[in-house]
Amino acid sequence: MRLIGLTGGIGSGKSEAARRFQENGIPTIDADRIAHALLEPGGAAVDAVRDAFGEDLIIEGRVDHARLAARVFGDSEALARLNAITHPLIGTEIAKRAAAFAEAGHGIVLIDAALLAEKGYRDEFLQGLILVLCPEDERLRRLVELRDITRDEALRRIQAQTPPENKAPLADWVIHNDGTLSHLHQQVDAIANALKEKDE
Repeated sequence: MRLIGLTGGIGSGKSEAARRFQENGIPTIDADRIAHALLEPGGAAVDAVRDAFGEDLIIEGRVDHARLAARVFGDSEALARLNAITHPLIGTEIAKRAAAFAEAGHGIVLIDAALLAEKGYRDEFLQGLILVLCPEDERLRRLVELRDITRDEALRRIQAQTPPENKAPLADWVIHNDGTLSHLHQQVDAIANALKEKDE
């Protein structure tokens, strides 16, 4: 089985691309959803986050995402502490789900994660990387309109990530999401077809 990374900056349209890949029959593991589940009541990261950041972030057994985001975005040390807690747990869960897809007979699985190739090199477990690019001003607009956060907060979240353009040399495919939804889908469909042809 081949693991293919799907990455892009926050607000780039990566989730829509992932949805379209699934429509093309390619299963996707969403690292962000896994991360959210870890912070829900009973989640594997709740106690460690409480210990690292304080009881005030825990509301009814759940980590308050807005308070946590306010604490870590714009503070590189705090973000590194959070990543040290969540990344190993996310990796374990991704491996478990990928193994289940392999057992079910899938030859390709997409790993949908914003932080792939974040350190300037491609993650060793990947056999390919897809990058979704979108102009920063458009990403800002989407975050403010669709996630109901301020422009300053949106900018902090964007700046907490490596500029997506820096990942382009590491990518096997680059999707330019600066046009219509139809244009995005056409690019995804072409990549999906290329992946499936290699898998035959």
